[in-house]
Amino acid sequence: MSETWNNRTKLVHGGTRRSQYNEVSEAIFLTQGFVYDTAEQAEARFIETGPDEFIYARYGNPTVAMFEDRIAMLEGAEDAFATASGMAAVSGALTSILKAGDHVVSAKALFGSCLYILENVLTRYGVEVTFVDGTDLDQWRSAMRPDTKAVFFESMSNPTLEVINIAAVSCIAHEFGATVVVDNVFSTPVFSKAIEQGADVVIYSATKHIDGQGRVLGGVVLGTKDYIRGTLEPYMKHTGGSLSPFNAWTLLKGLETIDLRVKAQAETALQIAEALEGHAVLERIIYPGLKGHAQHALVQSQLGGRGGTVLSLDLKGGKDAAFRFLNALTIPVISNNLGDAKSIATHPATTTHQRLSDELKDELGITPGLVRFSVGLEDGNDLVADLKQALAAAQA
Repeated sequence: MSETWNNRTKLVHGGTRRSQYNEVSEAIFLTQGFVYDTAEQAEARFIETGPDEFIYARYGNPTVAMFEDRIAMLEGAEDAFATASGMAAVSGALTSILKAGDHVVSAKALFGSCLYILENVLTRYGVEVTFVDGTDLDQWRSAMRPDTKAVFFESMSNPTLEVINIAAVSCIAHEFGATVVVDNVFSTPVFSKAIEQGADVVIYSATKHIDGQGRVLGGVVLGTKDYIRGTLEPYMKHTGGSLSPFNAWTLLKGLETIDLRVKAQAETALQIAEALEGHAVLERIIYPGLKGHAQHALVQSQLGGRGGTVLSLDLKGGKDAAFRFLNALTIPVISNNLGDAKSIATHPATTTHQRLSDELKDELGITPGLVRFSVGLEDGNDLVADLKQALAAAQA
């Protein structure tokens, strides 16, 4: 029956497990272990666990399993493994499939912590990484080698919002037998169907849109059952990156409203982008939903025409102007998260991407004047008015 449900129904009811009390809201199972009726039952469970059998919270938990089942239903994946954070998901997904001597091809436009995993962690253990312009399919093809084990990219890059062609990159990678690992946070599971488009492994920082209200950390990796249970789960359960039951419960509540929230946020993001396009204080405005965006046509096919919930404003006058703008805002908050019910403004060059060299920042377009703006659930007209007065203050 659940296979015929539409997304909003899946997001409310998918994966529900009720206890003997038949509670309406999902139960939080705050326990680190589980009791066996007999020694024989304990022995059997350590050999093979059934879908509703658990051993230890680091290996699995009923509340966590509900979250995993629900997000897998939404994504159209066979299975999922929930992690303690988005970066636990990124590092686990990559490290579990790689070994010394393997080669990885990655887009170079990445969140700073993702770049650290590729540049500093994987290479330390003998993995070779080649970086390419993610929007250039010729560079992807030229970088592939017989020993390329995986490709990695953000489907929409942070913070310059380049959109990478999932289907085309996947086709190239699969010709070489490489696993396609996609960080799909900015595209969201509501707008993007990365697995249908060719991705083998999809990653979300559940801290962002899935929670949507700035409460907890969490992450999730999605893929085939063979990969999730045969490759990823053994790595994660022995290295300790599992999600807590309380956080899983909070994320379940977030999933109930994610469809409504991100569609409203994307609508407001487009309203803001159209209202500010061509503003005299701006060098440029970056929003994939605008017709002038370099990958606008791809957005129509890959994201159903939705430009996402984040836009970036590049102010004339560099860091000083950006700081004046940020300090003049009255509705959005200055923070480094995104996908929240509250609008959030971030200065990537001095926060989320500050560890990058000036040369790499220039190459990626992370200028001193760039401000990433995550659109919340406030009234669109109020946000436009506030952003315009802050831009006026930036000219002072």
